[in-house]
Amino acid sequence: MKNWRAAILGSVLLAATGHAADDFIDQLDGALTVSAMNDWFRARLSGTLDLEGYHFSQPAPGFIDATGNSLFNPRLSLFLDAQLGESIYFFAQGRVDRGFDPSDGSATARVDEYALRLTPSADGRLNVQVGKFATVVGNWVPRHGSWENAFVTAPLLYENLTGIWDAVAARSGAMVLDWAHVKPPSDPRNFPDDKYLRVPIIWGPSYASGASLFGEVGEITYAAEVKNASLAARPALWDDTEVVWQHPTVSGRLGWRPDEMWSFGFSASSGPYLRETAAPTLPSDHGLGDYRETVLAQDVAFAWHHLQFWAEFYEASFAIPGVGNADTFAYYAEVKYRFAPQWSAALRWNQQTFGDLPDDAGGRETWGANKWRIDVAPSYRFTAHTQLKLQYSVEHSAIGPREFSHLIAGQFVVRF
Repeated sequence: MKNWRAAILGSVLLAATGHAADDFIDQLDGALTVSAMNDWFRARLSGTLDLEGYHFSQPAPGFIDATGNSLFNPRLSLFLDAQLGESIYFFAQGRVDRGFDPSDGSATARVDEYALRLTPSADGRLNVQVGKFATVVGNWVPRHGSWENAFVTAPLLYENLTGIWDAVAARSGAMVLDWAHVKPPSDPRNFPDDKYLRVPIIWGPSYASGASLFGEVGEITYAAEVKNASLAARPALWDDTEVVWQHPTVSGRLGWRPDEMWSFGFSASSGPYLRETAAPTLPSDHGLGDYRETVLAQDVAFAWHHLQFWAEFYEASFAIPGVGNADTFAYYAEVKYRFAPQWSAALRWNQQTFGDLPDDAGGRETWGANKWRIDVAPSYRFTAHTQLKLQYSVEHSAIGPREFSHLIAGQFVVRF
């Protein structure tokens, strides 16, 4: 814990030196922007440097993969935006970090996003996009970046690992109940460490590969996408080369913005949640396409002066042939208030509940750990390019090695 606290403290002191660093970033921005052919071609390289740290109870919450109680997780993200004329746009995102999700592993470099977009008309009614990019579902994904996100972590529904495995097909409700540990061991030290086998409702921004159509007509926005992996798919499966396109995932969102303050959306998605490596475990009369994740989601956003509000509601169902549907409902409500140009604070309530599945005794049991979590996050922007966020979270779980768990996080972001 001392390492990441020292790193963030050093970063704050660097930001406090103020305008000299800010001027350097402004000059760097100019050097990373190019144009040619009378501005017909324009390109810009930008990025963020995130220095974030976590202190938590074991087992590590969400996607965090660490053996101790503290983790320092630096990350460099680079964004390339290129425009050719008025109709062709290309963007890409590359990262250097310890893995897509916070981890104590070795540093690696990879490309998370790349896409080519065609806009035939200037009114924005129709856009066509192909590549690897974030899902169109919901309203958190457009603000999931470290600079835009009011918190260090994602909402609970984007990172809570359920009792569903993607490497093995469940043969019975009792098998899923066993995976979900609805009857945990009496000694918390013997709680199984199998989170690497589990999947959530939606894995973060879900950078799967595919194509999308989207646009805006008056107060109505629409988006539809065909991807190679479901919303629950892990990052290792998002690349086009990792999944055979036999069972694509189809998702969409319809939005309504009646005025400048309000925004409403309805999303839906359906796609197989099992990996191809699960094929040998399937019953002889079923295929991967029979094990589908279906999601219905609603979202709302509101902004008035210094107050912003967002909420999302997700109903998800994992189909298990011969057993039924493993249903879960998750939502969050988030409010952010800016007290001054530099000071702001955010509060988020998260909750997820689970339905029932048949057990071996002829009854039914809840197939997951009902949870709620409260996140509190003050933030301070030193300059137009630097900000510090702190977060405290307390989580209550009906099932698990402990009833309450706590997380403290800090994140210093430099944007260039």
